[in-house]
Amino acid sequence: MTSGIEFAVLLSVLSAVGYAGAAVVQEQLAAAGHRSAPHWLMTLLLTGAGAGLHVIALGYGTVGVVQALGTLTLLFALPIAAARTRSRATAGAWRDAGLTVAGLAGILVLTATPDGPTVLTGVKEWWLTTITVAGVAMLACAARVASSPLVRSLLLAGASGAAFGVVSVMIKTETAGISAGGIGAASVPALAAIALLAVGGLLLSQLSYRGGGLAAPLAMVSVANPVVATVVGIVLLGEGFRYGTTGALLVLAASALTTRGVVGLASVTAAAAPSAALDAVVVPGPAAAPAKVLVTAGLG
Repeated sequence: MTSGIEFAVLLSVLSAVGYAGAAVVQEQLAAAGHRSAPHWLMTLLLTGAGAGLHVIALGYGTVGVVQALGTLTLLFALPIAAARTRSRATAGAWRDAGLTVAGLAGILVLTATPDGPTVLTGVKEWWLTTITVAGVAMLACAARVASSPLVRSLLLAGASGAAFGVVSVMIKTETAGISAGGIGAASVPALAAIALLAVGGLLLSQLSYRGGGLAAPLAMVSVANPVVATVVGIVLLGEGFRYGTTGALLVLAASALTTRGVVGLASVTAAAAPSAALDAVVVPGPAAAPAKVLVTAGLG
């Protein structure tokens, strides 16, 4: 890994710690009936710190790596949940944590930094936004007519994860453009698309937790987010992996390990979460940073 990737890993890990801490405070805030000013302030600070570190990390690492490392929020929630409930984490929970770390380590080792620019042209941005909005809308419409609450929850969570993944890609390209050409290089349509997808992703995420529990939608959004971001990064930003086809197959295997671990950790997090929190807030995690700021601003 290059020094840039290593710095991105460090920032992403710190960002995940901030989001995990914010999740704990949000649960306490929900239990207090949203009337605790200190809890609101602490949630805002922790979420803001996680969001800022996430955005900075995107400037140093590939989208796939940064988004995948966002799943560490669930891992860090494991000891926090155990301490909060005064219980020991089960062997299965630690197994899931180990699978998540092992899979992420494989992805990091095999990730190759692109040689070309990471700035999207106006045409590519337009197509990316159009396809994303259409895809998210289709999933939302399918959720609306779904007969099963679980299927509805998964469809909404998948739409939310897709929106957040694309938001991170667009944030990366916009920050790269601004770094190279100054604030004048910022694309107003792209910034508008980021705001639209972030807010839409947040609302879909909140809706996904109604009637579907916490574990299933949390796992879905945690997996869909990095998957979508990685695919877009490969197709549009030239991101990829070492060792050609062999490396790609190894990354798929590592991703499968991470997915299995994330699903297990999501179940642990859901089991430890107070029921009051399920109706009140979105658990911070690997979703796009701007949406998390909106949670603490009063939309949660």
